[in-house]
Order: sequence, then C-alpha cells, then structure tokens
Amino acid sequence: MNWLKKIFSKHTPPQDDRDPSQSNAYDLIGGEKVIRAITKCFYQKMASSAETTTLLAIHRAPIAESEQKLFEFLSGWLGGPQLYQQKYGHPALRARHMHVDIDEAMRDQWLFCMKFAIEENIKKPEHRAAIFEAISTLADHMRNQ
Repeated sequence: MNWLKKIFSKHTPPQDDRDPSQSNAYDLIGGEKVIRAITKCFYQKMASSAETTTLLAIHRAPIAESEQKLFEFLSGWLGGPQLYQQKYGHPALRARHMHVDIDEAMRDQWLFCMKFAIEENIKKPEHRAAIFEAISTLADHMRNQ
C-alpha cells in the first residue's frame, strides 16, 4: 500500500479495526458508497463497450458475483475493511487469474473500464490520478502472456 499511502496518509486514520499502516484512501474517496459505485460503473462500462467484448467474455455469469468480489477486493486494497480476505483468504490475484490469458490487450481493456469508473466516481483529480497509477501497476503485474 505504500504507493497510495504517500498520497492518502496525511489525513486522519480510520476509526475502526483496520490496519493503521494501510492507506486510508477508502475513507477519503467516500468509503463503501464510492467503491460500490466504482465497481458498478466498471461492469456497466465492460458490458456496454465494443472495446471490451473479449474482457466481458471471460467473466462468468452472473456478473453480479464478479462485481461483488471486485468491490470486496477494492475495499481492502484502498485501506477499508478487508472483506475479500475475510471471505476468501489472501487475494493472490495473479494466481487466481492464471486460468485466464492476460496479455497487454486484455490488461488495456480492464484499465479502460477502470479508468472510466474512477473518473466518474472519484471527485478529486489527485485521488483519481494516484489510484489509477497504482491500479495500472497492479493490472500490468497480472499479465501472464
């Protein structure tokens, strides 16, 4: 979380049982409400864009399950409640996605949807930029082709 902590750690830490060493981006961008909006917007963009048909095709139905898992992951990744980890254990994202061929084109489709969702739902430009930069690094790490 060091990449987000640089931007978001200057503010009051969360007032619950979250790890204080984590970024508090979750709170600063609007918490659960904004993370839910980002994930909903992400999947709506994926479902409605001609540019993302390959990405959409690899998602199993119902898409609501994928949306919920992304919400749970982003919650913890942004310094909020560790919902994904509580349900499924450590995210180990690369290992969990090895069954999918992820090349630059697939990464770019995913980032296309995420950038749109971030821009639509996060108010401050500096927060959008920091989160998109961090998530771009994560997305690039997911490539296995």
